Amino acid sequence: MIFPCLAEVPSASGGLLYAFEHCDGAGKAIVFFLLLGSVFSWSVMYTKYMFIRQAKAQNARFLQAYRQSRRPLELFGSGRLYKPSPVAEVYQYGCRELCFHLLGASEVDETFQARLDVAEPIRPNAMASVRSAMEQRVSEEALKMESQMILLATAVSGAPFLGLLGTVWGVMAAFTHVAQAGNAQLTTLAPGVSAALLTTVTGLLVAIPAMFGYNFLLTTIRQMTVEMENFAAACAFDMEHKYLDQSK
Repeated sequence: MIFPCLAEVPSASGGLLYAFEHCDGAGKAIVFFLLLGSVFSWSVMYTKYMFIRQAKAQNARFLQAYRQSRRPLELFGSGRLYKPSPVAEVYQYGCRELCFHLLGASEVDETFQARLDVAEPIRPNAMASVRSAMEQRVSEEALKMESQMILLATAVSGAPFLGLLGTVWGVMAAFTHVAQAGNAQLTTLAPGVSAALLTTVTGLLVAIPAMFGYNFLLTTIRQMTVEMENFAAACAFDMEHKYLDQSK
């Protein structure tokens, strides 16, 4: 036997629709903005994940090719690009600076290798300029990878508070409605409270996936930044060993 009061209770799947139907204009506006923020956060997570996935694959390809090369400028002279590899970008930037000091120009042409073979070793201050250029590029690539992460951080920290604001507003409206009706029965109070809690539920549904995505992406970006820094130091050492004038 099903009690009449239980038969009218909405199911779990229909509870959200029931709550939304009883929301006032402010509650519906908050739910709309939270859903819009969810769309932005999911789009950022997807695009960042795809970019990082491609960048890590290209990093692995570039590092394998670099370790197999015999000279620090061999890959630069071949003209092979490994976009969107951040490590390759650091390498290209450092090679252009090194070629400017070695050859007076950073362009690669058919005479590049011949000019490189007869180039004079560079001074320590020129090598310091190469190191500085690579470190600068590491910082630029790190900022590039971290771009738009502020949207995820905002979703993580702001969505629950916005949902809580909607809940407090909705509870105030529900009690005001009960006071005006002069009827404190559960059937009078329940629709307003249910609608008020909807914004908190929506805020949590926005913030929780954004939190996991933000932590995963931020940790991966930091690992790739350390990888760039380690490569920049190793590459600069190889360049010093090959092209630095050790007598000065």
